[in-house]
Amino acid sequence: MLPKGNFPEKVYLNGEIVTADNAKISVFDRGFLFGDGIYEVMMQLENGIFYKRAHLDRLQDNLDKIGIPYYVKGIDDNLDGLLHAAGLKGESCLIYMQVTRGVAPRKHSYPKNVPPSVMMYALPYNLPPINLKNMKAVLEPDFRWHRCDIKSISLLGNIMTNETAMNANTDEAVLVRNGIISEGSHTNIFFVEDGNVITHPANEHILNGISRQIVIKLCRKLEIPVIEKPVAENEVKNMNEAFFTGTTTQVASISQLGDHIFYKNDAIGEVTARLQKAFAELRTMDSSHITL
Repeated sequence: MLPKGNFPEKVYLNGEIVTADNAKISVFDRGFLFGDGIYEVMMQLENGIFYKRAHLDRLQDNLDKIGIPYYVKGIDDNLDGLLHAAGLKGESCLIYMQVTRGVAPRKHSYPKNVPPSVMMYALPYNLPPINLKNMKAVLEPDFRWHRCDIKSISLLGNIMTNETAMNANTDEAVLVRNGIISEGSHTNIFFVEDGNVITHPANEHILNGISRQIVIKLCRKLEIPVIEKPVAENEVKNMNEAFFTGTTTQVASISQLGDHIFYKNDAIGEVTARLQKAFAELRTMDSSHITL
């Protein structure tokens, strides 16, 4: 039996939909042994799965990057069945999926001719139209590996830094690599300086978030200048606003980052507020087919 907690009722596992209690994997699955796999998270909102195609495209791209031979059409073809079985067809929910390299004897090299392990589930999850929380964040060293562009299920570095944020009674940990701010433990970060939106380039040191890409497109649509360049930790004091983006975070204002206070009350910066409104308006349309 599963311990008490917010677990799904149904799980898709390797071609079958089973109860959560019956969703079992081998102890020799490489995801369990090595963290050898890729994951993705999507939201089903009022008008379907938000940017489903973009999320699935990223999942496929990441599987290709690490050489797992799986085509995400198999996940797409089974999503409706999972949502129906879970009683979440047309309901607001979070959809989690992961693909590992499969079950094989424990050796570091990739096994040959082994079918990947594929799992996904859905949980009821409601997102407000706009995330009005003003978030506080700590600054922590970014000691993760050098391929943060890969959405690996091995997230120990992210987990450790996020725990530091929780213990400090803040909302997020913002990571600093060689004096440069990279991203949050589970978010991307943007700054606003003199009306310009600034964010770290999409290279191997950050995950190129779907919400990050959406916000950059919204900036261009709203004629807000976007600069993709690193921001140094010692430059934070010069910034006028800052915000996080993420699948469940959406666009969230930052009131304090480290020792720097952007707002002492519930105020939200002008540029951040414009982007929050524009992001919320995307929920009024079916974005499931849109690529980025």
